[in-house]
Amino acid sequence: MRIALVAGLVLLAGGASLFAYRWYERPTTLTIAVGSLDGEAGRLVSAIAGKFAQSKAPVRLSLVQTPGPLESAKAFASGKVDLAVVRGDVGDLSQAQAVIVLAHATVLLVAPPGAAISDVAELKRVAIGVIGAEANQKLIKVLTDEYDLTRAGVTFKPLAPADVRRALDTKEVRAILLVMPLTEKYLSLLRNVFARTTRAGPVMIAIESAGAIAEKERAYESFDVPKGTLRGSPPVPADDLTTLQTSFYLVAQKKLGNDVISDLTQSIMNARRELLAELPALSQIATPDTDAGAYIPVHPGAAAVYEGTRESFLDQWGNAIFLAPMIAGGLASVLAAAWKFLRSSEAPSRKEALDTLYALAGRIRMARRVSDLEEIEREIDQVLRTQREQPVADDKAERAVTAVNVAAHRLENLIHDRRIHLASRQPGQAGSQVES
Repeated sequence: MRIALVAGLVLLAGGASLFAYRWYERPTTLTIAVGSLDGEAGRLVSAIAGKFAQSKAPVRLSLVQTPGPLESAKAFASGKVDLAVVRGDVGDLSQAQAVIVLAHATVLLVAPPGAAISDVAELKRVAIGVIGAEANQKLIKVLTDEYDLTRAGVTFKPLAPADVRRALDTKEVRAILLVMPLTEKYLSLLRNVFARTTRAGPVMIAIESAGAIAEKERAYESFDVPKGTLRGSPPVPADDLTTLQTSFYLVAQKKLGNDVISDLTQSIMNARRELLAELPALSQIATPDTDAGAYIPVHPGAAAVYEGTRESFLDQWGNAIFLAPMIAGGLASVLAAAWKFLRSSEAPSRKEALDTLYALAGRIRMARRVSDLEEIEREIDQVLRTQREQPVADDKAERAVTAVNVAAHRLENLIHDRRIHLASRQPGQAGSQVES
């Protein structure tokens, strides 16, 4: 029973330790809202999530698909997800902290070839088609307020990407407004919207007040589109073009722990390096602004990775390493006590037998009843019986056996004398004992 008890305790402790280890080492799963008009953001995040699982990263991503950045921002603001891919100028991001910049998105206002417009201020009484109008409401308001487009008779008309060419051909709209990364994939789609001619290309309209807008609206920054970005010959734009730029961020809830976000950030950087050849769009991943006054403040866990201030193993586990020897010492004491407990049922050594016999001498002298002496005699018989079962391997063991027997003989004499003493104190019993 003792063996079973100790074995059960060991198994219980081992099981608890294994459970604690598994619990600590288990990957953290974070939900992430992601969506875009063409689904590109979802594909990129899915590829990153797959690489996390393949490389057994300490974090995993559970995707929540949304129609676009506005819906992703709403899901994030309501606390339904831990992470979200959002555009800097869309939705409520008051609880957001940046993890990475997924891509930069440039505001483009483009008119068909031959349009005699170079700046937004020159727009008069025209309709502008807006791709992704719901997500671009803030941008529309910013441009309208800055250039007083309402007074100029400029209206904005929502357009689906598939309807853009038709709307331009029928002059339903005179220009299109869109926000997109300046990657070859999106530039190629934009080129295909306009009829290809050798003499003239689309007209890109500048937002010359971009600097003033960026000072008032921190979601935007002034940006110069390089000459020839849309077309090389003749170059479109013909010179560097001033416009606005915003960013797509991967943001995290403020409540998420620093270690979790540090693991997430490092895992993303590792995945980016491995997936870059397969997904060139990941080359746009960049470090967010780590300044204290950034528009979307960086999460402290991500900042620790970027700034190289993440705690080392010794920083994190120094206390545990210091306490480990103390815990090990306590555990050793417990194991020693358990071993002693298990061995308590073994036959005592001959030294222990002698100590037991010597201790009985005092009990014999103090005995006040014959029944007490009979109990002591049974204990002596048990010690002798146990010692007889032990092997005698050498002369030293034989001398120990002799000592035990001598001690037992002396105790028998003490018991005899004590019986006589007790009998002398009870005359009636003495006579009966003499007759017996």
